[in-house]
Amino acid sequence: MPVQVLRELEAPGPVPRFDIPAWWEEFGVRAGVTGRGEGPGRGFDLGLWTDAPVGEVMGRWRQFRNGFEDFPGVVLGDQVHGVQLARHREVRGWSQVDALDGHLTTQPGVLLTVTVADCIPVYLLAPKQRAAALLHCGWRGTSGGLLSRGIQTLREVTNMAVDNMVMHCGVGICGACYEVGSEVMESCGQAAPGPGPWHLDLRSVLIEAAQQAGIRRISTSQWCSSHDRPRFYSHRGSGGRDGRMVAYLGYPLGPATASD
Repeated sequence: MPVQVLRELEAPGPVPRFDIPAWWEEFGVRAGVTGRGEGPGRGFDLGLWTDAPVGEVMGRWRQFRNGFEDFPGVVLGDQVHGVQLARHREVRGWSQVDALDGHLTTQPGVLLTVTVADCIPVYLLAPKQRAAALLHCGWRGTSGGLLSRGIQTLREVTNMAVDNMVMHCGVGICGACYEVGSEVMESCGQAAPGPGPWHLDLRSVLIEAAQQAGIRRISTSQWCSSHDRPRFYSHRGSGGRDGRMVAYLGYPLGPATASD
């Protein structure tokens, strides 16, 4: 099947966020990413390990969580550009985890989150089992096989064939903005001819890997975190000075409906 372009749309409300309404309508799942917003300084920065004051950041996290009343549990943590992921079952309140770049749950009411500012958030669903996985895919995680591990773990947990899964590559840096060295290109299985510079399109690499794994329904965002910095954060576009967005994914508590 051809890859679908699925553009995240700005959602109303006090929290700047961009939802994937098509997934809510078809699967009853909340999916999307927060935005920069229009506040002072760095806006709606949710980075727990940036130089922003902790009290301000946690206040924004509380505001973010208040926008998801059907999720009594929220999983958050620090991403380390690795390939480790964990399954989350009964979660109440905040669940802070360390050194994980992937989360998986089959439990309604658990909202999975990862922080991003150029890396690609990859959303995976096993719709019939209402299972979800959210991956933080930078070039290291991509080259290390985080996506393959996420697909395999989701298959083992749900006993669902890979070709029945659904995947979306979310808001992240585009290939034109992501200049890298030849070692990064080669690590991700891409040719690096000539003297460079080289540009890596992480979403294309991830899509190709998903297709090879057998996923048929794949969509991709056209937002670029660097091109679209008025809306999003970009580590590369800001020279390392920007804040962080949060990608989120989960099935709400109770029966899935297509209305709030």
